[in-house]
Amino acid sequence: QVHLVESGGGLVQTGGSLKLSCTASGRTFSSYDMGWFRQAPGKEREFVAAFRWSGRSYFADSVKGRFTISRDYALNTVYLQMNSLKPEETAVYYCAARIKDDLLRTREYEYSYWGRGTQVTVSS
Repeated sequence: QVHLVESGGGLVQTGGSLKLSCTASGRTFSSYDMGWFRQAPGKEREFVAAFRWSGRSYFADSVKGRFTISRDYALNTVYLQMNSLKPEETAVYYCAARIKDDLLRTREYEYSYWGRGTQVTVSS
């Protein structure tokens, strides 16, 4: 069992930046692959980025080159740095975790543990 808490959301102008944090408690942090998802009003939750136990990171095509993901094992925290934000990226951003395996997982149902989300609003 792992408990996830997101922070760092807020209001930012188009082109601005935000850094989201997700702090985990519970079982050994290194046993999990971590993911970030987002859900805009009226839309389905979508994959944004993943940071695997191997140290490799992956991004949705829509955020490549603008978002980065990192992980601090000592703090049990994963970060999502978001740059050049767009109004259409206004959404609730969720941190997720799953027991690590050999595959990259990008679907909502593949993650077992979820935070409550943090709101990101990008004004035009």
